[in-house]
Amino acid sequence: MNLQAGLWQQQTMKLTLTQELAQAIALLQYSAYELSAFLESKAMENPLIQIEDNNIRSIDPRVDKWNPKRKKIDKDEKNWIEQIGENVVTLDEILFSQLNMKEVAPSQKKVISYLIQCIDENGYLRADLEEVSVRFQISSEEVQFCVNLLQELEPYGIGARSLRECLLIQLRKKEQRDLLAEKIVDEYFLMFTDKKWKDLAKKLEVDINDIQRVFDCLQSLNPRPGAIFHYEKPAYVIPDVIIGREGHKFTVKVFDDAMPKVRFNEKYYKKMFAYKNPEVSRFLQEKQQDYQWIMKSLEQRKETLIKVALKITERQQDFFRKGPQFLKPMTMRDLSDELGIHESTVSRAVRGKFVQTPYGTLELKSFFTSTVQSVSNENTSSNQVKNLISQYIEEENKQNPLSDQEITRMLENREGIIVSRRTVAKYRDQLGIPSSTKRKRYE
Repeated sequence: MNLQAGLWQQQTMKLTLTQELAQAIALLQYSAYELSAFLESKAMENPLIQIEDNNIRSIDPRVDKWNPKRKKIDKDEKNWIEQIGENVVTLDEILFSQLNMKEVAPSQKKVISYLIQCIDENGYLRADLEEVSVRFQISSEEVQFCVNLLQELEPYGIGARSLRECLLIQLRKKEQRDLLAEKIVDEYFLMFTDKKWKDLAKKLEVDINDIQRVFDCLQSLNPRPGAIFHYEKPAYVIPDVIIGREGHKFTVKVFDDAMPKVRFNEKYYKKMFAYKNPEVSRFLQEKQQDYQWIMKSLEQRKETLIKVALKITERQQDFFRKGPQFLKPMTMRDLSDELGIHESTVSRAVRGKFVQTPYGTLELKSFFTSTVQSVSNENTSSNQVKNLISQYIEEENKQNPLSDQEITRMLENREGIIVSRRTVAKYRDQLGIPSSTKRKRYE
């Protein structure tokens, strides 16, 4: 073995992730919103990149009526006055207005005002009472008295520190008090929620139907009394791809109408090039190359999106013709093998992107589902199995609900779908459906 030091030439092959390749990969996985932000930032650092947003129109008829090129205003746009944001009333405003109408000592009002600010969006009090006691230099009994005053405000259940306390407050404020429900929530809440109803009925010496009645009563209460005042502006989704249907044919196109257009700033380039300065020329060459790489990456992104969308449309024709319940199993590996690209490229192409279909705007990744074995030659998607599980449970006898094993047998006997009991339990949990023991009713 030669361990002498020296210089030798050696040819090797390796993959190198260049800056341009990294940029192309990044642009592919950007959503429409992220891509717009990226182009705006690029335009700030590269004077040769010019962003034009003339294609993005205003929908305010007060502005557009002066534009002679603007077509006839749609009926919805005429009602622009109805699109003005409404004045939303917050939970704090509701509580402070009630507090101002009560005869409360100024010192107590100050503490309650602080407690109101410690209420989360669901209406629960998130304050350490010991810290409140130190903050206002009052006893723990006085703090608790202020909490009790806060819990007198509407909607009832506000200011609770747990679900049990929230439900108990609402029960005690009902016109017709249910003493059994109050006792169960106050003293046996864990046993009740664990569905140990037979043991609970025996301990309280009541019929199990009475426990069922308490359960129905609690279902009518609001576990999040503050949520009705929690307001969030709706998030609007811009589809990246539009798949339409014209007769028996499908159309696929990338939706870029809402995207700013990228142009080469020819005027700036000619002006700076006229200086004949080597440093300026080097700068212009660098920025021009950057522009060309961005345009190339945008075109590659568009081509990849079109390829993936076309292949999805080809493989999911039953979905687009008949509806979501006919979604076939398909994985990203299946698509990558047919398109001759890497699986990670498909993953980046569908990440955070939406497609507009005849059945609504959906995430592109929702078309990829795992395969479930069936006795027939055609496999079934996991989404179809979940829909069947939901249907079986909805139609079941609530006094004798279906177990996971029974659902497994029904899927095999009725639909020819072979899944294990553990898979049924997993899908049921993903659907947010409780087990058979917690779905059981006693009347």
